[in-house]
Amino acid sequence: MRQGQTSLRQNDQVEVIAGKDKGRVGKILKIDRQNNRAVVERINMIKKHQKPVDAQQPGQILEKEASVHMSNLMLVCPECANTVRTGKKSLEDGTKVRSCKSCGATLETSKK
Repeated sequence: MRQGQTSLRQNDQVEVIAGKDKGRVGKILKIDRQNNRAVVERINMIKKHQKPVDAQQPGQILEKEASVHMSNLMLVCPECANTVRTGKKSLEDGTKVRSCKSCGATLETSKK
């Protein structure tokens, strides 16, 4: 697969298949196609130390999601509830959709 090409989209349910959060499931919040990375909800949490901006606001430690490489994520099919590989299928009206390789269900219509 070339750089920047993937079947994952924003708001997809994915499972982490490698790393410290292996086995956890979350929703994709943001995708960086240049670096093949995605930010997944409540996965790969980091602590960011923030200095005080002014005298009224104290410094704080924020917890936020860091990005995960796309190769460590796998799509969860909403029909069969398993992690699946995806294929592409053309419908009768000519639109292309992603489909589950396991159960054959269409995942959603593409924008093109």
